[in-house]
Amino acid sequence: MSGDVLLQVEGLTRRFDISKPWLNRVIERAQKQYLTANADVSFEIRRGETFALVGESGSGKSTIAKMIVGLLEPSAGTIRFDGNEMDFASGAEMRKLRRRFQMIFQDPFASLNPRWRVGDIIAEPIHTFGLMKGGDVRREVGRLLELVGLSSADAGKFPHEFSGGQRQRIAIARALSSKPEFIVCDEPTSALDVSVQAQILNLMRDLQDEFGLTYLLISHDLSVVRHMSNRIGVLYLGRLVEVAEARALFTDPQHPYTRMLLDAVPDLALSGRRRRPVTGEIPNPIDPPPGCAFHPRCPLVMDVCRQTLPQPRATASGHASCHAVAAQDAVIAE
Repeated sequence: MSGDVLLQVEGLTRRFDISKPWLNRVIERAQKQYLTANADVSFEIRRGETFALVGESGSGKSTIAKMIVGLLEPSAGTIRFDGNEMDFASGAEMRKLRRRFQMIFQDPFASLNPRWRVGDIIAEPIHTFGLMKGGDVRREVGRLLELVGLSSADAGKFPHEFSGGQRQRIAIARALSSKPEFIVCDEPTSALDVSVQAQILNLMRDLQDEFGLTYLLISHDLSVVRHMSNRIGVLYLGRLVEVAEARALFTDPQHPYTRMLLDAVPDLALSGRRRRPVTGEIPNPIDPPPGCAFHPRCPLVMDVCRQTLPQPRATASGHASCHAVAAQDAVIAE
């Protein structure tokens, strides 16, 4: 692993047991059922960059985020942070790592304890990791509140006294309080109005520049991803189908699913491009189709797509997993 890589994910898989209770299975002679939320996901995030994961709802984006921060244990695969493999069974090792990464959750109305004052919410990571004591904690809380565009006097208020955008600023201040290097942002603006979204995104970029933060951005909003990210991974039914530099992915997408997502984005530049809505639905993850899971919706489907799972192939700025892309490359090579 190169020295500038902060997070490396290899073969990450997560399965959920959704079987009926044992007695029901015995009476009905039913087998256990598993839902594969993620399968063989591999990517790396370099220091100081924003890596985005995009895809439709149900593609497994938030599950990856929760595994990376330790809220879920992977069924298979490894996660390495700064060269060290995360051992979920070792409480002491995980405690050392947890100070170095934090998470901003999707809903600011649910991620803040309504019974705690804002100052206590922001100070909790400071106390948990033993970073400061006494008056230093109060001063640090005030500094963080002002850093995210609020007042130090807001420390005495409760979360219900703030708007949605202000609550998300409080969540960002809490994430920064442990002085992390890496922050997982799980749909950080999806619950906010469009005008407030821009403020929060600009704040996140300013903080990244000031503190050298590394972001994993989870989003289904491609306009947010285009504004924030350096590289993008596209998820479909729990698998990465394409990874590319942000500019290359928007100008020259390789995978048909990526093209479908981009074709559905409104043409704000009024270039005359016709918008094509996303067609079809994500298959049932309990019983996914054989071969490439995207083949029932793919306009370039071939017989091999229905039988064989495509393997990642190198592209100009990343890689894509698609039999059609491989066939086109072979024709060009000839």
